[in-house]
Amino acid sequence: MQKEQISLSQTIISQMMQIGSSVQPFSKESREKTSRIHNAKVVHSVCPYCAVGCSLDVYVKDGRVIDIEGNADSPINRGTLCPKGSATFQYTVNPSRLTQVLYRAPYSNHWEVKSLDWAVEQIAQRVKKTRDETFVQSLPDGREVNHTLGIATLGGATLDIEENYVIKKLFSGGLGVVSIENQARI
Repeated sequence: MQKEQISLSQTIISQMMQIGSSVQPFSKESREKTSRIHNAKVVHSVCPYCAVGCSLDVYVKDGRVIDIEGNADSPINRGTLCPKGSATFQYTVNPSRLTQVLYRAPYSNHWEVKSLDWAVEQIAQRVKKTRDETFVQSLPDGREVNHTLGIATLGGATLDIEENYVIKKLFSGGLGVVSIENQARI
């Protein structure tokens, strides 16, 4: 009797151990399903935001970026990304991203579409006018300062290091702007 119970117990345990180890039925859809990056071309790149140099894997299919991830083979970031770096894909392909210049005239209640050339010309004229009106070569005590306090610049969290470098050189060295904030932090 006791041998029969042990044998029965072993049979039940053996059957329980086989649960999940046998071939399970799969639907045709689940067998054919693949990752969306399957067959995509991987282009290695560098995160554009800070100077750390984290490596990115950019997945491209049919000429479109379909995903951006941290490169696991990178000795710098080992596949991890900061919040800005991990949002690179969203910045790149966001359907809400503006792709044309919008201008709202003073006291207007609507936006107008303008050309990029028009916008750049307007910005250049206004910066020049403000700098000319507010530029100070020297203080009353004779100290040379060559600056303007009439212009300030505020960068954006998604500017890359090259853009921040150019902004700093242009505004401080070229125009004499004192108030420069690149906002190059997370």
